[in-house]
Amino acid sequence: MTVLSVRALNRATLARQYLLKRTTTPVRETVAHLCGLQAQAPQEPFTGLWSRVHAFTPCQLDRALTDRQVVRTHLMRRTVHLVTGNDALAWRARHDTMLRQRVMATYRRELAGIDPDEVAAAGRAVMADHQPRTMSDLVQALQDRWPGPPRRVLGELLVAALIPMAQLPPRGLWQTTAGVRNLPLETWLRRAPAPLPDDADDPVGQQLVRRYLAAYGPAATADIRAWSGLAGLPAAVKAIRNELITFHDERGRELLDLPDAPRPSPDTPAPVRFLPAFDNAILGYHDRSRIIDDAHLGLSVSGQRAVLVDGRVTATWTTRDQHLRITPLRPLSPREQEAVSEEAHDLADFLDQGIDHVEIAAAPAGLG
Repeated sequence: MTVLSVRALNRATLARQYLLKRTTTPVRETVAHLCGLQAQAPQEPFTGLWSRVHAFTPCQLDRALTDRQVVRTHLMRRTVHLVTGNDALAWRARHDTMLRQRVMATYRRELAGIDPDEVAAAGRAVMADHQPRTMSDLVQALQDRWPGPPRRVLGELLVAALIPMAQLPPRGLWQTTAGVRNLPLETWLRRAPAPLPDDADDPVGQQLVRRYLAAYGPAATADIRAWSGLAGLPAAVKAIRNELITFHDERGRELLDLPDAPRPSPDTPAPVRFLPAFDNAILGYHDRSRIIDDAHLGLSVSGQRAVLVDGRVTATWTTRDQHLRITPLRPLSPREQEAVSEEAHDLADFLDQGIDHVEIAAAPAGLG
């Protein structure tokens, strides 16, 4: 069995995430290939796409959102993702049980005695007039029937679990601050979500596994579970095993992959890349050692933006008061500092925030 080094896995991830070389693929197809971008922070996907798409401009994503080619919705891990309309419709039913279970488990005490099916039916009836509503508006319409749960809890149950919802523009548009207004996916996209097939081999899960491996592989079933929030998709993996090839990583885990997916040489140079908060290139794995050191894992879930140097998380970055500040996690060589500075200045131009100063802070004492 071939063992893939951490560096080999890193280069495979970078290639599939369009972080070795920017792609010329249109935005909708890029979002589809990536299986979506995590998007609870509405402006972050713009940086994620800028780092991946050649000559990307914000109007490209704005247009995809307003033309309903891509949509903001709760999906993987009960997190707001930016996904294509087609994927939202195809994948939502496969995530329904997970979404419901996660909300019900998180608010077990507050939702005790609540029948989620009754709440869902009542919520759908309210939304049947095709009028966008905030979560507060929807809860207000139902609170007389369910006065017990806190408004926020009942709202999360409705919009994050029970009713497949799209978060409408202007939420998520470039340099726009807007609250969340919801419409059912089928209303916004003018098509009904696909029903979940009654098939023990889990055909929707099979598609998810193939698509995940195309964008994140080689990967273990635990990585698939961590990315999707679903329970490992065992039936789907079993059904397509004869299509896949396998490796091991240095920890002895079995890794699955598509035969023709790119696996560049570990010696392939990797350019500096700036990642947004909650980027799935980091969060899309259970074992994130291919891209971030164990000592820095907390950064990947706390919303800090990362800088990749030689393919690994090596610094964080922030913008404030017309400054772009890079804080290294280890000392940078002069050549690395130059590459980071060059990419940072390009990012500053893209962000269009009047940034007039790029600063690379000193690495913390004792590192290196």
